[in-house]
Amino acid sequence: AIKDSTFLSNYQIRRRYNINRASFLASFILFVKEKVVPLQPNYNIIRYKEDMITVTNLAIQFGKKTLYKDVNLKFTSGNIYGIIGANGAGKSTLLRAISGELEPNRGSVELAPGERLSVLEQDHFKYDEFTVMDTVLMGHQPLWKNMKEREALYAKEEMTEEDGNKAAELEMAFAEMNGWEAESEAAQLLQNLGVQEEQHYKQMAEISNNEKVRVMLAKALFGHPDNLLLDEPTNDLDLDTVQWLEEYLSNLEQCVLVVSHDRHFLDAVSTQTVDIDFGKVTLFSGNYSFWYESSQLALRQAQNQKMKAEEKRKQLEEFIRRFSANVAKSKQTTSRKKMLEKLNVEEITPSTRKYPGIIFSMEREPGTQILEVEGLKAVDADGTVLFDNVNFTIEKGQKTVFLSHNPKAMTALFEIINGNRTADAGTYKWGVTITTAYLPLDNTAFFQSELNLVDWLSQYGTGNEVMMKSFLGRMLFKEEDVLKHVNVLSGGEKMRCMIARMQLKNANCLILDTPTNHLDLESIQAFNNNLIGFKGNILFASHDHEFINTVADRIIELTPKGTIDKLMTYDDYIYDEAIKEKKAELYS
Repeated sequence: AIKDSTFLSNYQIRRRYNINRASFLASFILFVKEKVVPLQPNYNIIRYKEDMITVTNLAIQFGKKTLYKDVNLKFTSGNIYGIIGANGAGKSTLLRAISGELEPNRGSVELAPGERLSVLEQDHFKYDEFTVMDTVLMGHQPLWKNMKEREALYAKEEMTEEDGNKAAELEMAFAEMNGWEAESEAAQLLQNLGVQEEQHYKQMAEISNNEKVRVMLAKALFGHPDNLLLDEPTNDLDLDTVQWLEEYLSNLEQCVLVVSHDRHFLDAVSTQTVDIDFGKVTLFSGNYSFWYESSQLALRQAQNQKMKAEEKRKQLEEFIRRFSANVAKSKQTTSRKKMLEKLNVEEITPSTRKYPGIIFSMEREPGTQILEVEGLKAVDADGTVLFDNVNFTIEKGQKTVFLSHNPKAMTALFEIINGNRTADAGTYKWGVTITTAYLPLDNTAFFQSELNLVDWLSQYGTGNEVMMKSFLGRMLFKEEDVLKHVNVLSGGEKMRCMIARMQLKNANCLILDTPTNHLDLESIQAFNNNLIGFKGNILFASHDHEFINTVADRIIELTPKGTIDKLMTYDDYIYDEAIKEKKAELYS
């Protein structure tokens, strides 16, 4: 039996741990004695139950503020739940309560017996003493515990009969958990998430923060958990990796709860939506776009006192038919198909969400000459070529998105054309009629003062205090907020201040470096809507698929060996086979 090559392909214990024949034989005897069918290396057991997570009478309160109460929900297998709500509504708090990290004030959260729950952890330094591979493997705690127990057993110089029996039990459990394929599965997850093979056995402390984000995501996904909780899983991921994650999650049959500010991501993966609004947590069918468009329609209906109830119902039913038809025409995923089966007119209600008033207007009509770039090159401080031989001419009215595998490339380009950085080669020239407003990636330098918001904004435009308060009010700052010192603002508040600053400029060309960073869904939606109708030029970079696809009419990809320059939508660009081949050539 020991010599049998098929058996050894499953049980490579002796090769891996160099244990004696007697111990190995003891394992095999118990294996046969229990009449367990030998497991192939790729064998994987996944058991699904109807109810995965049950939330009963949940209430969460911080001090005198009640986030929500009387929450009763069931999350089931085969569904992906997108959790939405205004900033501070309690989206991440709900995930923490479900994971057991936070004790609710009242109520309970129960998992089906034997279910495994996996959470995307936010502490990126927690595993610095472990290797990348071990960190991912720890995502499956029962398997990791098994591996550690086996290692301890096989480290013994001599094994007792009891040790042999224990080893046999551990080996059977190890095989059932697909242990022999664990490292290759973990390696594949890491590779798909952009962590290259040479990084897999480094210490976590040795890799970059961006890579740590990807490792933590691989850890959460590893081992096919029955229940998966993901808080902002697309943060710091490039567009290609987000696309892979969309496809991966959309085809899962487990139960997934996800919080995200990426609308396209939510639309691509969600079968149902959990809306935290009115201090309540409500579950309804459909993805984010269905919720947004239907809630806006319901709000307009609520404001129209003359419309009869039957007319409203027919209008909502027609909306569902049109929405379903549009989704069916899109590139289908399992999640979208499931969502279409459950759309319900009874669930459509107005929302209390507030959207900032982002309105860009041009003081001067641009001429025909916008921007000419010739032979531009940028090299990073460590000698990495960010882009080279970049040539393009921006035409009047074009809205151009810049892409690259290296996000530093877009920031370098924008800093160069704004006069903040010297190019390593090449030239650029703005048209004489062009005025610009720039939203940089790093806005730290703008907020290193103790000015209040009104005085801070007054530096960047003409107008009295009332006018400045009006701009800040449009960006959803309350009257008491405008007297805050700018150096204590959150990332989202700083971004809203920067957008208000841009609006004061009345520029005819907007330059935006990753403009959705730190913004909530409502701000992103309002920003997106205004840019679609803006009559001037826009040059921007973004990780937000929907933002790019709805705003950009031209795409320029910056590579170390030149550019790809196309007049097309982003969706057409990413699925074009010829462009994929060209990208592979330029990045090789």
